[in-house]
Amino acid sequence: MAQVRKWSNVAVAMQSALGAAKTLTAITQGATATVTSTAHGFVNGDYVLLTAQGMRQVDGRVFRVASSTANNFVLEGEDTSSYDAFSSGSAQLITFGTSITTATSVSSSGGDFDFIDTTTIHGNAKTQIPGLANPATYTFDNIWDVSDAGLKAMKLASDAQAPRCFKFVFGQGGQIMLFNGYVGASLLPGGQAQDKVTTSTAITMFGSPTYYAS
Repeated sequence: MAQVRKWSNVAVAMQSALGAAKTLTAITQGATATVTSTAHGFVNGDYVLLTAQGMRQVDGRVFRVASSTANNFVLEGEDTSSYDAFSSGSAQLITFGTSITTATSVSSSGGDFDFIDTTTIHGNAKTQIPGLANPATYTFDNIWDVSDAGLKAMKLASDAQAPRCFKFVFGQGGQIMLFNGYVGASLLPGGQAQDKVTTSTAITMFGSPTYYAS
């Protein structure tokens, strides 16, 4: 039976800095995704943002570094066996230095699939296959505090229309979700009479999330 988790003790961190882009010359197609990058400088446990041409399945995604050597590292847990062939790309070290600590509720939307009609004139029943997934969005209600460092950072990212990387950790040593996305944050106050003042923020994912058991 799956372990039941609650939206409690969930740490949400946002990218505060990105390192210099390190050129990638290869990513293998296999159960272990080995990346070649001369003198990359990454160490085990680092989180990196990838951009990739050819292997579109890893483009714009966040991964954890494993089995790092001077000129190679592994995208931990990623099976690239069925991915397209890599042609070029880069990786940047992520610093998750901004904590988002004001959220009082969270909701998700999107991520559902369009469907492509494959019904033929020879059949007597409709058929379909999944198409592309719609972008996924997380929407938060936050305690309104214009001096809060996390909210200020989200507002800056929103104004710049620049993507940011995010890390959700579900409890101490718990499961991890990583993704890259665009922030929407106006910091407009809202709420109800005699209740706390809140403000809404949103993150729309760019690409797919990456998950780790811990």
